[in-house]
Amino acid sequence: MNAAAALLTERLVGLTPRIALVLGSGLGRLADEVEQTVRIPYADLPGFPGSGVSGHAGELVAGLLCGRPVAMLSGRAHYYEHGDAAAMRPALEALAGIGIERLILTNAAGSLRADMPPGSVMLIEDHINFSGSNPLFGEPPDRRFVGLTEAYDARMRAALEAAAAAAEVALHKGVYMWFSGPSFETPAEIRMARILGADAVGMSTVPEVILARFLGLRVAACSVITNLAAGMTGVELSHAETRDMAPLGGARLAAVLRQAFEDGLSDG
Repeated sequence: MNAAAALLTERLVGLTPRIALVLGSGLGRLADEVEQTVRIPYADLPGFPGSGVSGHAGELVAGLLCGRPVAMLSGRAHYYEHGDAAAMRPALEALAGIGIERLILTNAAGSLRADMPPGSVMLIEDHINFSGSNPLFGEPPDRRFVGLTEAYDARMRAALEAAAAAAEVALHKGVYMWFSGPSFETPAEIRMARILGADAVGMSTVPEVILARFLGLRVAACSVITNLAAGMTGVELSHAETRDMAPLGGARLAAVLRQAFEDGLSDG
């Protein structure tokens, strides 16, 4: 057990979550709904990353969501902050070390589809790694060859679809393409992404999916749509737009996650 996992085990006495969430932009308030809360700043957890992005708190929150044990990473490190695709590896290793089996990732993303406007929520069915990087660079031979044919767990996706229907939230489905950032994509890159089969683009999540599968975790992921991608509106993109629009889709995704927990997603 690594040092962070040992500290978490000590601090989370009597709490044994088997599911964890990574909260992207717009979902930070979900952490405030956790009861019997234990909050631990990333700075107190060995190896955990700092986050230099507004809207990312940088703390682990554990407790009960809808009466069920959960651990939440409120904030993440991004590849574009440090040039390290494996920046979230210590955090995910610590989660695996305390018995986490399932991981739900969330992010803010740009839509490539006119029928999926800002404020929408998209369930990620698959991804395209267009960054040119991978968090498993340098991993010893044999261990590094991780299969991603079923990167996004079918049972977890079905549970989230059922929860969205019960919560009366429209849940789009599609393919997420990871660009390295931090600059936004060009209109030409968006046209290329559409040709390659992407439905949304963003600057996170894919490294965490790869790491989670490497660690044996089952994974699901959702995007909160904050903007239409470059060239679709004639307006320049900005992080302010992402920050301002994320709470709208974040509230819808939070409703889906609450329903999923009430339905027992965290139980298996």
